[in-house]
Amino acid sequence: MAQSASTIQFFTAFQLSDVWYLVEAAGRTLLIASLSISAGTVLGIFFGWVLSVSRWAGAASLGLVLDVFRSVPLIIQLILFFNFFPIVGVRLDPFGAGTIVLIFYTSALVASVARGGIEAVHITTRRAARSLGMTYWQDLRYIVFPIGLRAVLPAWTGVALGVLKDSALVSVLGYVELLRASQILITRTQQPFLILAVVGAFYFALSFPIARITERLERRWQDD
Repeated sequence: MAQSASTIQFFTAFQLSDVWYLVEAAGRTLLIASLSISAGTVLGIFFGWVLSVSRWAGAASLGLVLDVFRSVPLIIQLILFFNFFPIVGVRLDPFGAGTIVLIFYTSALVASVARGGIEAVHITTRRAARSLGMTYWQDLRYIVFPIGLRAVLPAWTGVALGVLKDSALVSVLGYVELLRASQILITRTQQPFLILAVVGAFYFALSFPIARITERLERRWQDD
């Protein structure tokens, strides 16, 4: 029996087109992380304000809910949320489900940071603002938030960088971001070290601007 000259190749080497595939995956990672961090930060500031003005009621209700998001591993939240809504007749794609979970996860983390920033402003400073004729909301806008932001910016930076990296867990839902894309390429190329090194470089490129921008803001505020 003559042996066929052509053979089927199941594995191929890492190619230049694979880099573009990872670039597209990095764009999807940046998209879901940006939406989650921005919306989660706004929601977390609101939650932090609620916790600061209603300590007992907030801790008994909202605080308990936020503790669930902070305590339960993110991967469990993603799987439960993604599989719960089809039961009640609502269909969500991996991107939508992952974004919603990451937003509330981020808001739970930011709520503690925001509450700490609000309470970092001494009560005498706030009383002085009110004695000058400022309303409660003017006190928040012009006194509490600017001072509190300087106090919590490093903590918020840590939250943002953490959420950016935690967005990789959305891959369990089938969303093709950087981690999922790397798994696909590793299966095809059998070159895990090279691919993970490239993916690590992409994560560094996404994280580095956040760290440097916030560091520059801190230095500027210290010089003021």
